[in-house]
Amino acid sequence: MSRRPVDGFRCCECVVSEPLDRDDIQGLVARGYGALPHAAYLMMQIEDPVGAGRTLDRLADEVTPAGQSPRDMARHVAVTADGVRALIGSPTLLEGFSEPFATGMATEYRSRLLGDVGANDPEGWTWGGPANDPVHVALLLFADSASRLSTMQAEVTATLESGGLSLVAALDTSELSDREHFGFHDGISQPILGGLPSKDRFGDVVRDGEFVLGYVNEYGQRTERPLLRPELDPGRLLPRDADGSGAADLGRNGSYLVFRQLRQDTVAFEAFLDQCSSARCGADVARREHLAAKLVGRWRGTGAPLTLSPDADDPSYARSNDFSYHQPDAQGLRCPVGAHIRRTNPRDSLQPRPGTEASRQVNVRHRLLRRGRSYGPPATEREDDERGLHFLCLNTNLARQFEFVQHSWVNDPSFNGLVGVEDPLVGPRATGPSNFVEPADPVRRRFTGLPQFVQMRGGAYFFLPGIRALRYLATGPNGR
Repeated sequence: MSRRPVDGFRCCECVVSEPLDRDDIQGLVARGYGALPHAAYLMMQIEDPVGAGRTLDRLADEVTPAGQSPRDMARHVAVTADGVRALIGSPTLLEGFSEPFATGMATEYRSRLLGDVGANDPEGWTWGGPANDPVHVALLLFADSASRLSTMQAEVTATLESGGLSLVAALDTSELSDREHFGFHDGISQPILGGLPSKDRFGDVVRDGEFVLGYVNEYGQRTERPLLRPELDPGRLLPRDADGSGAADLGRNGSYLVFRQLRQDTVAFEAFLDQCSSARCGADVARREHLAAKLVGRWRGTGAPLTLSPDADDPSYARSNDFSYHQPDAQGLRCPVGAHIRRTNPRDSLQPRPGTEASRQVNVRHRLLRRGRSYGPPATEREDDERGLHFLCLNTNLARQFEFVQHSWVNDPSFNGLVGVEDPLVGPRATGPSNFVEPADPVRRRFTGLPQFVQMRGGAYFFLPGIRALRYLATGPNGR
């Protein structure tokens, strides 16, 4: 018997896609490398554009394309707007790159938009901020073992200076796990690209152009991207505009990579749960875990969503993702409207006409493809050490996708009819401790004094080019 999708989910066959050029798309778009549990991210500065170009040209040979599923190692290269400027030898960025990418994550305006103020202010970042050395290139390394990753990292680091690059920051990760440091299962709800093979025929299927530049998105258009006059690419390194203009398409098969290093205060999180679940004879463990689930929208044990299992954790719903909000839980009595997963992926719960395709279409136009990994020791070890999440996500429209989700869903205190509350888990607490409302019948519960559980430590916007586009940028202005 064939499996049918939950109402509102689309099947892959329903989303018509032009074939994706998987040999040119970097593999990070296609997979999060669950088989490669060790990773490191190297942030680099271009010291000599010519030497850096030669290094990047060599690295292009080693970049893992989306058509491969490696079992031993993978490498990816991304560049910031300043990195593109350095490589092309011009203070002016090529026309067609998005405004958020061109101006960067750490501007005053963007800091207010994203909630990067107070403790999150870029002035206090360890990398990517105005007080730090500029980041031009990111090299993302993945490996099946710690020893292989160490060898890869040592080889790259040894060639940096002679290759026109210097190391700004080496960001380590924890060995890959299905849990982040607050103890919740991570990466459960991921969109499926219509043009990529998936083990699930049904699910949160999204048009390829939402995550890969040069393809049709959910508006039936191709997202703005740098299209160059043909004479700027005499060697025809780049693909041509799929709409037939003849322009060389620097953006095609690329994506925008959002990178935000988020410190997680696990001590504060657990202390808040203790404080709000204490009873006369001590901590009420069941109440404590129920509150944790209400804050996030899933149980810590198995990852079962509250919408399907509201009263107790149920292993039969472990990591389930086939559900909607409006019909079973419009008032948030199961999963609060302000819970983290309901804010970051509202599904069918928003206007216009919640529960309908119109509402689901609002949601699908703001999806993110997440590729993050944790860093630091487990929360049960060395309590004082820093730990957190390297949040990475891919999208083709930074303003409509990542920035909209961050500003209008995560940080907005009036999200979906709420008053004076922001995301309980990752909200920035710009004006002090926040509140959280748990709807209930007959009387709701209101929790006050939520401290800031997550703090920005560094970040940047990157262009993750197609492999041909990486070669084009690496040739520099004198090589074309």
